[in-house]
Amino acid sequence: MTKSAAKIIREYGPFEGVEQVAGVTFDGANVWFASGDRLNALDPESGKPVRSIAVPAHAGTAFDGTHLYQIAEKRIQKIDPKTGRVLATIPSPGDGKDSGMAWAEGTLWVGQYTDRKIHQIDPETGTILRTIESDRFVTGVSWVEGELWHATWEADESEIRRIDPKTGEVQEQLVMPEGAFISGMESDGKDRFFCGGGKSSKLRAVKRPKR
Repeated sequence: MTKSAAKIIREYGPFEGVEQVAGVTFDGANVWFASGDRLNALDPESGKPVRSIAVPAHAGTAFDGTHLYQIAEKRIQKIDPKTGRVLATIPSPGDGKDSGMAWAEGTLWVGQYTDRKIHQIDPETGTILRTIESDRFVTGVSWVEGELWHATWEADESEIRRIDPKTGEVQEQLVMPEGAFISGMESDGKDRFFCGGGKSSKLRAVKRPKR
């Protein structure tokens, strides 16, 4: 297991009218982040917001290549990003305790904040397929190039962890600077993690270590 300081390479925000950044995802062009009463799209190159969708958005956010998924209290909404319409809903696994969310292997991976778990669920029914245990509060969840990463936020400390998807064993830790907390998190599929900053109303891009 390796442990190092997280390298913040860019900071976005604070954003006007946004009190808290929750879930974060990436659609290949824009970063989407949840802010309570809407989903917001941000161009990560210019740093400017480009649009928003008025939909309840309280926790994790994910993108399957076509649709957005957004946790709202005790349910997960499937959203058409072109129209903003909610196409379907399924129950969330944590009954309101859910945190981050990611899409991988045709399924959703949902973090359970204080329960210290990550559930793999069926995106059509919400059925839990498997559960990974953590020893820290789980916030953001991200899959990138076959690696499972999750963010933590506990006791005024945050880090990004790479874990074994079979056992939950921690394989790598990126420790965030003091005061830089992570709510939601998603990879750009390459060398960046986009990390929500909770009530700071900021997003941060953190460098993903090279292999």
